[in-house]
Amino acid sequence: MATQDAADTPAPGTDGDAAREAAVETALAKLDLDAKARLLAGQDTWSLPALPQIGLRSLVMSDGPVGVRGVRWTAADPSVVLPSPTALAATWDPALARRAGRLLAQEARRKGVHALLAPTVNLHRSPLGGRHFECYSEDPYLTTRIGTGYVRGVQDGGVGTTLKHFVGNDAETERFTVNNTIPPRALRELYLAPFEAIVRDASPWGVMSAYNGVNGSTMTQHASLQLGVLRGEWGYDGVIVSDWMATRDTTRALNGGLDVAMPGPRTVYGQALATAVREGRAEECAVDAAVRNVLRLAARTGVLDAAPPAVAPADLPATVDGDALAREIAHRSFVLVRNERGTLPIDPAGVSSVAVIGAAARDARILGGGSAEVFPAHIVSPLDGLRAALPESVAVHHAVGADPSDEPAVAGQGFELRAVCRDVSGRQLGSEPLPSGLVQWLGDFPDGVSFEDLHTVEITGTFTARESGVHAFGTRGLGGLALTVGGRLLFEGIEEPADEGDPFEAFQGTAVPRGEVELTAGESVEVSLICTVAKLPEAPMSAVACALVHRDPVRDPEALMEEAVAAASVADTAVVVVATTERVESEGFDRTSLALPGRQDELVRRVAAVAPRTVVVVNSGSPVELPWRDEVDAVLLGWFPGQEAGAALADVLLGDEEPGGRLPTTWPVALTDAPVTQVEPDDGELVYEEGVFIGYRAWEKTGRTPAYPFGHGLGYTTWDYDSLDLSTTDATATVRLRNTGTRHGREVVQIYLAPGSGGPGLPERPARWLAGFATVEAAPGETVSADIPLPRRAFEIWDEKTDAWRLISGTYVVEAAHSIADRRLRARLHVER
Repeated sequence: MATQDAADTPAPGTDGDAAREAAVETALAKLDLDAKARLLAGQDTWSLPALPQIGLRSLVMSDGPVGVRGVRWTAADPSVVLPSPTALAATWDPALARRAGRLLAQEARRKGVHALLAPTVNLHRSPLGGRHFECYSEDPYLTTRIGTGYVRGVQDGGVGTTLKHFVGNDAETERFTVNNTIPPRALRELYLAPFEAIVRDASPWGVMSAYNGVNGSTMTQHASLQLGVLRGEWGYDGVIVSDWMATRDTTRALNGGLDVAMPGPRTVYGQALATAVREGRAEECAVDAAVRNVLRLAARTGVLDAAPPAVAPADLPATVDGDALAREIAHRSFVLVRNERGTLPIDPAGVSSVAVIGAAARDARILGGGSAEVFPAHIVSPLDGLRAALPESVAVHHAVGADPSDEPAVAGQGFELRAVCRDVSGRQLGSEPLPSGLVQWLGDFPDGVSFEDLHTVEITGTFTARESGVHAFGTRGLGGLALTVGGRLLFEGIEEPADEGDPFEAFQGTAVPRGEVELTAGESVEVSLICTVAKLPEAPMSAVACALVHRDPVRDPEALMEEAVAAASVADTAVVVVATTERVESEGFDRTSLALPGRQDELVRRVAAVAPRTVVVVNSGSPVELPWRDEVDAVLLGWFPGQEAGAALADVLLGDEEPGGRLPTTWPVALTDAPVTQVEPDDGELVYEEGVFIGYRAWEKTGRTPAYPFGHGLGYTTWDYDSLDLSTTDATATVRLRNTGTRHGREVVQIYLAPGSGGPGLPERPARWLAGFATVEAAPGETVSADIPLPRRAFEIWDEKTDAWRLISGTYVVEAAHSIADRRLRARLHVER
């Protein structure tokens, strides 16, 4: 039978809506103008102020989407880290997304967070998008279904979601100032579509307004989209919060429908808003409308005392095992795109040695860079996972082969560190342990420490070398920096902020090597980095960011390569893990290339030339070029797989679990083949000249063949599609299929619509588009069926002449498929208005 899609079951209703609305109105009536204006501005980086006079406690927000950071952006406050959104979408399982949401709600409650700043439902317009890994898919329908499950899951746990970034934040270059010119049809059919459907089907309690502009107006001031479409057409009743530092003008933002300007305390709302009302530049009724939305969120999340929360404590979901769920999502997300000669799964009884190759095999990259970054309590690397899963009789040898990065990384393995905070006189204000060499505090500091008194932060402790040789030490961050290792001052100076570029990237800083120290393996040395805090008067928030960075001894690249080749040549199977780095995939910048960094392509080819069998695991959040893909035995796309990366990988490689993923986005052979690559604005303008043709829609229009098409993915069994039946009464496709392999398996049945001949005046449509999907499971030889509803919207276009949705009558070809390029069954369906 088809797997039940619990995400399509609405969250349990409550009888508290009327009581909450009454409590909101009562509270609003008690507030004066200054209190109302203050409530619409952050009191700090992550929270809104408490108003005791109405029983309102402070409402706390936190970034997601793969974990809940809380108000402390520090490794001292760890979080469960799930696989990347691209990985979650690769499961094609809304019910699994809902379970992920419930875990994140559990994490949020543990950390005192009331609203999660997630999910991101922007689209993969171009593979060069820097935050590609943080979005779900190139397809709006798949994005909708996964996003709906996620939102329902988080809100099942009584925690609000914040659907973002509304709308058109599909690239990072000049994101604060770019004006995206998006044709009306593309805006409606692609970019607004996930927001509309999730608002309709999941009722998110928050929406975040994007940095960028759309068709001439910056989004925080976009009245036609925020008030006209989001609130007017769609009936949205939640809060609209700005992206951090996105709000530019007090009255224009208020009149454009923005409720909350974040962060604080320096903001264009608050006292500036109260003054605008008193001077007649803003209407108090508009302030009241915004406050009403904020109070409704407070009521739903249980921080308005007089209102019943949307989810009572007794109705919260059962406790979720975070480690187990992170592991399940990871193995369900892995996409097997090549498997020659039955290379996978590996039979542990049939091998005596395995070579595990790659820097990312030892030090896994589990998530993308930027505001989505959180810190797990532990990470299972691919090397650790395989060593734990393979029997002792199987020898496991590791070789780096080729390091994808030539930069030092934040101090980690071998370091024992703490942060010590001092005032200008040198008096200690407070301290806390640091699991890594990173200090990253935004508005919240260790006990006893205030930003006003804070003068220096010292990252101090010891380092024990795991390799003999010359170790490089360095810094990352702004302000005064003094680095000492083993009693020797390696650097003292001031790091100034860049004059231009993305503010987030500037805040994070660049890792800079400052000096070298020769150490023997096992030798310990004292380390100290004193950071004099840079306090910029124009900064919108109180923040500290600095890091001690380190690089192991640099070995001769050719010697590393030869060591890996030698290990592969004597092993029964070589598992090569290739990866991107934080300098390749991160918030704050777009990519300029899809090539793997360093000499990793060469490494794969040289290993494949000598190894009896070569399995390549691709550790990236978004597409990369794989020029050797036909030269190896198996290719497994592993995304950014979260904290249980290695355990899940071992599950799949050794056959305990099936690789369950299907591609949520098209992987090109080369960047030059990709249909949409323009992400850099021209004189501040980025024109979406491709219209509705992005992703597989564009690939089919151009006639180019990608490396791996949308929806593709292999399992460990095979499927025959037996029949496709259509119900004309409720537009449902019923697909029967049979597991023809020797293992229990899972299949994602995909339904595509292809239009018949177009009528006069009908705009160009894609060759086909995704209209539905379902997941089925079956034992060997078992036949199952999937009933897949075809929504009315799948047969509609946005009519630019009438500014309305228009059902297109005619005959459609309905295709049941394994992927968009592997369509198994066809039937015809006639649709009338």
